Amino acid sequence: MTAANTSLNSGKVALGGPLTRFLMNNPSTLLFIGLLALFTIVTTLLGEGLGIGVVSTSMVKTLGKTLCFCLVAIAMDLVWGFCGILSLGHFAFFGLGGYMIGMWLMYARTEIIVLKAGKAATMPMTPEEIRSAVGEQIFGVVGGSEFPLIWAFADSLFMQLLFVILVPGLLALVFGWLAFRSRVTGVYLSILTQAMTLALALYLFQNDSGLRGNNGLSGLQNLPGMESTPQALVSIWFLWASAFALGLGYLLVKLLVESKLGNVIRAIRDDESRVRFLGYNVEAYKLFIFVLSAVIAAIAGALYYPQAGIINPAEIAPIASIYLAVWVAIGGRGRLYGAVIGAAFVSLLSSWFTGGQIPDIQLGAYRIQWVNWWLVLLGLSFVATTLYAPQGLGGLFDHLSRKKGNPDG
Repeated sequence: MTAANTSLNSGKVALGGPLTRFLMNNPSTLLFIGLLALFTIVTTLLGEGLGIGVVSTSMVKTLGKTLCFCLVAIAMDLVWGFCGILSLGHFAFFGLGGYMIGMWLMYARTEIIVLKAGKAATMPMTPEEIRSAVGEQIFGVVGGSEFPLIWAFADSLFMQLLFVILVPGLLALVFGWLAFRSRVTGVYLSILTQAMTLALALYLFQNDSGLRGNNGLSGLQNLPGMESTPQALVSIWFLWASAFALGLGYLLVKLLVESKLGNVIRAIRDDESRVRFLGYNVEAYKLFIFVLSAVIAAIAGALYYPQAGIINPAEIAPIASIYLAVWVAIGGRGRLYGAVIGAAFVSLLSSWFTGGQIPDIQLGAYRIQWVNWWLVLLGLSFVATTLYAPQGLGGLFDHLSRKKGNPDG
């Protein structure tokens, strides 16, 4: 028994040792996870669900959605900041993740409504009648009642969670394989990723796409079987899930970029031809990073849209992916914490400017409405960052840390 315990304990040390050494050698990662945990705890204690109610439920949802934006920004930084692939289509994967989980949420919630209504009938409803009634409720808005083939597993939470990974991952795999094997690079690859996003958005806008066209999927904030649970509590649950996913995603990507694989993808970013000359299969590395970042983006979307409550094709429009690139650029690409800072900073600032919290300014006959001027300010910030602070906000933190470590420097 003692020998077995010794063996078990040594196994635990072997498993936990490398991770512990990694965290000790990368204190910034440990600091990030600690700050994220502290932020989550403080928000929980101040929220309405389990705390004293200082922070409103809507604000908790905003913070939870911001954490999801930070996670997709990490995915963008991985593919662009470390591998050098400027993808202008990663919000397509973000949106697909939301659609996959949204299908189950909408189906299960509608089925509960139909079953409650059917209790008043003299004869119990058959499974076919239930499914037909659910179909009429979901697709009646686009003049249909039959379930498209893509809804075949919408009643299974496990399958839809699996599709959150498989569908965006498969799309990224097919697109990446076709693009990288043709050795499309630079601005041409960026245009192709944008074209992919536009094609997907235009398809989803059609009523016969099977996803309710422009109406999208709604009511996603209502968890099936938990109708009596207040949104204040649900928002805290999603905040926890978003924080956990962000912390895990940050750690995973940090482990990757600090490994030998990370050295290879950075070399591909800096000089792809030389890496290929050295015998590396550049296309395979790029494809792996592209698919992995797409899956991370999809997971972020699957957590975001239940907090937003609705998803429609406009969320996948190419402009959203451009915003994502701007977030990472402002935060500082090639720095994971920079991507997080950029996404959080711009997202919260956007909510502040567009939420009517800043009073308009009257300048003679012209009135400055910040809702209309926000995108102009964002564009100017991007230009200023590119010209005067190419390392972004993350670079400022690096500069301050160097100054603190070397006061005379």
